[in-house]
Amino acid sequence: MNTTSTFWLNRRRFLNRLALGSALFTVPGAFAEELILTPKQTEGPFYPDHLPLDTDNDLLVVNDSITPAVGEITWLNGRVLDKNGAPVRNATVEIWQCDSKGVYLHSGDRNQSKRDAGFQGFGRFVTGSTGEYLFRTIKPVQYPGRTPHIHFKLKRGGKELLTTQCYIKGLAQNETDGVVKGIKDTRARQSVMVDFAPVKDSKLGELNARFDIVLGVTPETT
Repeated sequence: MNTTSTFWLNRRRFLNRLALGSALFTVPGAFAEELILTPKQTEGPFYPDHLPLDTDNDLLVVNDSITPAVGEITWLNGRVLDKNGAPVRNATVEIWQCDSKGVYLHSGDRNQSKRDAGFQGFGRFVTGSTGEYLFRTIKPVQYPGRTPHIHFKLKRGGKELLTTQCYIKGLAQNETDGVVKGIKDTRARQSVMVDFAPVKDSKLGELNARFDIVLGVTPETT
C-alpha cells in the first residue's frame, strides 16, 4: 500500500473513530490530586479573520481535497472538565495554528503566498456526554518569535469560556517564550505542556497528543 492509500485509509479510520463517540476515550477514575485550572492565555493576532468554508475537526483535508496537508499527523484529543472534574458537554472547542511553513490562515500574515492550501488551519468540535473532543491536525511548528503551539478557544451557549494554548512538552524554546513565561504558576504552566507521542505501528509516523482542559466553572454557571 502506498503512502497516499495509507493516508486515506487512516482518514476513514478517523471518521469511524468519531462514530464511536465516547467509547474512544478513557474516562479517568477518582482524581489523585487537586485539579489545576487551565490558564487563560492570549488569543494572539491570528484567530482567522475569515473562517474557512470547511471548519470540521479534520484539519488535514479541506473539503475532501485529494491533497492532504504537509506535516506530522497528530491526533489531538482530550476532555473538557469543570473545576470539580465533571465533564462539560455541548462545549464548542475551536483550535487554530500555523501550517508546516509557519503561516496562519489570516490576512494579516504576510506570508499568505507560501501557505499550505491543503491545511485547514482552523477546526471545531462539540463535546459529548463525557466532555471529549478530537482533532486530526499536524504537530505544531515554530512561528517567528514563538515556541510551537496550538491555540484553543472554548464556548458554550454563545458564551466564551476560555482562550488558551498548548505546547510541546520538553522543548527548550518553551523556556524563553514570552507567553509561556507569563504563566507564573508552575503547575499551571506544566498543565499546558503536552506529550506528542508516536502512535504504535503507524506507517505514517502519526502522533497522539492528549490535552485535558479544566475550566473554572461548573455546569450551572455555563
